Amino acid sequence: MEQVADSDFIKEASQRDSAAAFFSISQHLTEMPEGDDVKRSFHHRMFLEPQEKKRSMKALVVKQAKKTCSCTPARIKDYVFSFFPVLQWLPKYKLREYLLGDVMSGVIVGVLLVPQSIAYSLLAGQEPIYGLYTSFFASIIYFIFGTSRHISVGIFGVICLMVGQVVDREIQRAGYDLEPAALSVLTDTAASVNTTISAVNQTSQKLLCDKSCYAITVAATMTFIAGVYQVAMGFFQVGFVSVYLSDSLLSGFVTGASFTILTSQARYLLGLDIPRSSGIGSLIATWINIFRNIHKTNICDLITSFLCFLVLIPTKELNEHFKSRLKAPIPVELVVIVAATLASHFGELRETYGSSVAGHIPTGFLPPHPPDWSLIPNVALDAIPIAIIGFAITVSLSEMFAKKHGYTVRANQEMYAIGFCNIIPSFFHCFTTSAALAKTLVKESTGCRTQMSGMVTSLVILLVLLVIAPLFYSLQKCVLAVITIVNLRGALRKFKDLPKMWHLSRVDTVIWLVTMAASALISTEIGLLVGVCFSMLCVIFRTQRPEAPLLGWVAESETYESLSAYKNLQTKPGIMVFRFEAPLYYINKECFKSTLYKQTGVNPVWVKAAKKKAAKRMLREKEVDSGGNQTSISMDFVSEPLGFHTIVIDCCAVQFLDTAGIRTLKEVCKDYGEIDVQVLLAQCNPSVRSSLIRGEFFKEGEDHLLFHSVHQAVDFALGAQGHSGTSASKN
Repeated sequence: MEQVADSDFIKEASQRDSAAAFFSISQHLTEMPEGDDVKRSFHHRMFLEPQEKKRSMKALVVKQAKKTCSCTPARIKDYVFSFFPVLQWLPKYKLREYLLGDVMSGVIVGVLLVPQSIAYSLLAGQEPIYGLYTSFFASIIYFIFGTSRHISVGIFGVICLMVGQVVDREIQRAGYDLEPAALSVLTDTAASVNTTISAVNQTSQKLLCDKSCYAITVAATMTFIAGVYQVAMGFFQVGFVSVYLSDSLLSGFVTGASFTILTSQARYLLGLDIPRSSGIGSLIATWINIFRNIHKTNICDLITSFLCFLVLIPTKELNEHFKSRLKAPIPVELVVIVAATLASHFGELRETYGSSVAGHIPTGFLPPHPPDWSLIPNVALDAIPIAIIGFAITVSLSEMFAKKHGYTVRANQEMYAIGFCNIIPSFFHCFTTSAALAKTLVKESTGCRTQMSGMVTSLVILLVLLVIAPLFYSLQKCVLAVITIVNLRGALRKFKDLPKMWHLSRVDTVIWLVTMAASALISTEIGLLVGVCFSMLCVIFRTQRPEAPLLGWVAESETYESLSAYKNLQTKPGIMVFRFEAPLYYINKECFKSTLYKQTGVNPVWVKAAKKKAAKRMLREKEVDSGGNQTSISMDFVSEPLGFHTIVIDCCAVQFLDTAGIRTLKEVCKDYGEIDVQVLLAQCNPSVRSSLIRGEFFKEGEDHLLFHSVHQAVDFALGAQGHSGTSASKN
């Protein structure tokens, strides 16, 4: 009876249509004579028929177009309810069950958000009123478009920092940071002379708007562009971009940006009137300027900052330590702002000591104004990292709290929501927003059930905008800087987690350190880019030099595990089982071959070369001595055994093959075959099998076999070797 080999079947199947082809995997029928009897080992043939794949692009496009363009009443209703989630949950709102928690959390977050909105306005290079506008509109718009019940959307420190850096750069380009004398001359000239020089004309037009007006114009224009990017990402469903921002990368980026935030606020703590550095190396440049001007420190601001730290830090620590017992966190920031404002007003700190104060904060709302379209080319690139960071943080926080509370959010709708939270407010003198972890945690812990709490927060801010805002005229800027710095504690505490992170994953720790250092020492935008590129390189390096152990058999089972990882594993005589724990593609093909040769101890190329060399030497010896002892010794050298006859490659961890990977497998099988070692493949996934079929891998010969498991491959190799050994002994 003939031995049935899978390679014939696979070769034959590969010539048919792939949709109808059958794969026979690692099932064999062998004859093993024992004496006069014939022992037959049957392995029932298993057929796998691939699913039919419709590859007609035209049919796919037509189907998608019909689905998208259909306009039935039911579809319109679904679309409207999907685009405006508030229409789904608001009619189902349980007034008695939800209202108390939503009102309490909304009021508490609003009380905390007022001082932070004013403080973070300085970070973004804006007047305090614009921070209040931003928080007000963001809460209302997310209430309409958002799918998360718990996240708080508003001002976020890192985003404010990135906005502020762009605002400072554009202000310098516009000439607002010129010396006062030069600025007045330029203004007079612009008013009296109708110049034709384009550069001077542009500058004179910009100077018709004062510095604060131009700053919010730049910020609003960039906010509009960032929102357009986010809505476009939602429309084209490219939320996959966020997968390149790993947790360690985002954490390192936020920590690095926190150093830049702290540095930018240090001048307010000391009361120094120095220009804000921007661009590459701004952190180092700022500290150099601070130390150069340290003798100009305003003692009043320094003492006020110290006292605020003494109050804020212990109270914040108490809030965190007793958060399980407190029904609501102590609004210490609001208390500090009220106390500092009263002390500054009645102590006349501005007039007596020259302290820098917030100044006039108007009540009500300014009329809507469109973004400055001429600024779009200047800020379009800067808006890209801001948009990506904004939606990545928002989506990740939404999914985290949804999972915690047992409901679902739609990532694409979240991108729409955060996009509209930026597009619509940009017409109302606002800057970029995103979800903020600290305020979200407060919101959740104080009883929030739905986004109705966001509306309550907006009402609190509205009250401040309409009535209370002018009362903060005498508030010192150093107090706002202290509030900003104290809120960085969470990001700076990540250094305490480094030992644990290092123990869990050294690669993630290195990514964190590189991203943090680049974000702090170079710039936030370049730091984010460096972090993304470095994390991708780490993935590539890990697949370039993966683990590739030899496997041993676990007794009384069909399992094979790494010999280097576990004890008491057994090996089958004459068989080596090798596992490559990565995709096989052009980057690691040489690593695959070199590791295989190293683990097996046999480089087939070298063995073939040695055989050829020995054969040539034997021919030369024949010429000298035809058939003596030397010839027999040479023949023995040529046919020296290798110690194994089969290599089983466990492909369970090989996710895919490219053309270089297929070619490498062909070369390995061919090279080992030429020294009488067969190579068997086991546990290939459907993608790898399909690649092997398309690459005509199985046309090389009958010894290229595909097996469903390592155990079956080993059994086949033992049976085939026993059969060949018995046949050889009979002959």
